[in-house]
This record gives sequence, C-alpha cells and structure tokens, in this order.
Amino acid sequence: MAAKKPDNLLDQVLERVLSIVPAPQTVDWRVAPAAVWQQQRFSSGFRAHPGMDPIALDDLLNIDLQKDKLLANTRQFLAGLPANNVLLWGARGTGKSSLVHALLNEFAGQGLRLVEVHKQDLGELTEIVTALSDEPYRFVLFCDDLSFEMEDASYKELKSALEGSVFKTADNVLIYATSNRRHLVPEYMADNQATRVVQGEGGQMELHEGEVVEEKISLSDRFGLWLSFYPFKQAEYLEVVNYWLQKLASAHGIQVDLDDDAVRKEALAWALGRGVRSGRTAQYFARHWIGQLGISK
Repeated sequence: MAAKKPDNLLDQVLERVLSIVPAPQTVDWRVAPAAVWQQQRFSSGFRAHPGMDPIALDDLLNIDLQKDKLLANTRQFLAGLPANNVLLWGARGTGKSSLVHALLNEFAGQGLRLVEVHKQDLGELTEIVTALSDEPYRFVLFCDDLSFEMEDASYKELKSALEGSVFKTADNVLIYATSNRRHLVPEYMADNQATRVVQGEGGQMELHEGEVVEEKISLSDRFGLWLSFYPFKQAEYLEVVNYWLQKLASAHGIQVDLDDDAVRKEALAWALGRGVRSGRTAQYFARHWIGQLGISK
C-alpha cells in the first residue's frame, strides 16, 4: 500500500483533534438573560446560566440608599448615557449579590444582560468585552465576592482593564463587582507606617498615604461608584425576618404568628449564632421556622 501524503496525514490529525475538542458554545441572548464565561483547556466561551435567583428589588429591605444609587446608574447605562463601573462592598449577607440579580430580573426585558466572570478568568476580559461589543444588548460583567492578594495576576489584569482602553472599545459593557473588602485586598497595620502628616498651603495639615496604601487603593479607586453595605441593626433585622416569614408562610399555606415573642427570640439567637444580622441570615431563619411549622402541621 502506498504511503499517504503528509498533507493528508495532517488533515487526519487535525480532524481527530477537532473531534475531541469541544466546540465553543454560543448563547442566544434573546432568550438567555445571563451567562457564565467559561475558560477551558482548548477554548473559552459563554454558557447560558442554568437558573437565576428570582429575587425582586422589593424583597431587599433596609438598603434603600444603595438600591437607589445602583438603579440610577443602571438606568443611565440602559439609556446609553455615561455610567460607572460599580464596587459593592461590605459585610457578608447584606444584599450585595442579591441586588445585582434583582436588577437583572427588573431590567432583562429592557435589554440588560449579565455575564458572570470568575476571578481566575479576569485575564480574558479583553476577549470577553470584544465578544460582546457588537451585541444589541447592555451587559453587566458580574464579579462576585472578589478578593485578591497583591501578587495575584488577576488583580493586575482587572486593574489594567479598568484604567486602560478595554472598556473604551465597547460602550455596552460595565463591571459590577462585590467584595467583603473595601479595597479588594487585605490591609495591614504595617501598611500605615509610612503614612505622614505634612503642612500644606495656608497652614492646613495634609495626610499623605504611604506607597503601599496608595497601591492597594488604586484598584478600588478605578470603580466610579462605591456602595457600602453594613450589618443591620436589631430592629432592621427583625423587620426583614417578618417579611420573609410572611412571604414563605403565604407561599406554603402556613399560618405564622409574627407577634409571637418566641419567634423574635429564636430569630435573634439565630443571628447571634451566625455572627451577623443580615438579610441572608433573616431569610435562612425564615426558611427554618416555616419549615418546622410545616412539618408539625
């Protein structure tokens, strides 16, 4: 049998390689309001999000100021007006991620779409933005629970993207990021040792941060809008507990006495055990309490 020509052999090898390499997935943005960017060994692409949190804006209580500011920024974005990248930072469980999901549920019908980007995939921001730039939708790149060490490569990638030309090539993309850290990186007492106070013009004393502090602030400072979230006061927490108790009880046909002192005591003990009074804690307690009532029926 005659030997095969090299070009035919190359074609065969190429055909075999392509048969085992998954083809990049495409997302129909007309029916998929959200997707996840997936970085794979041989290719990267969007994968439609399998299911979104059904949370509504009205479900989020006692964060009205943060809600109003993010709503205003998102409406500007949807209208094609100037808008900012947003950093939502603060205590865990206080509604940061839920607020972004609620925005998508509110505005998906007006062309808002969400792409979840994991920290390890931030190096592909340029590719992501380029892929979305010609789409007739407005995209929020959602980076949830971000935190970095200074030497993280993804820290430098995000900083470079925010200060460079990546987002200038597409006016239909913004970043909304959440973090428990105000500056996204850990802050140490030693960082402040180089901070000094000097006398400025008119005799006013000015605070000059050290280089380490300035570098740590530099990333978060590139988000045009900061929204701060704090643990609830006791009365605010109990208000949210009552809201979720009523909503879940109604959904499952269960009677609950919101004025029962036992409920109040158990709700406070639940928060004490978790170490934070937050909307998430309140919702988890309500699930527990309504579930117990349902079982005992």
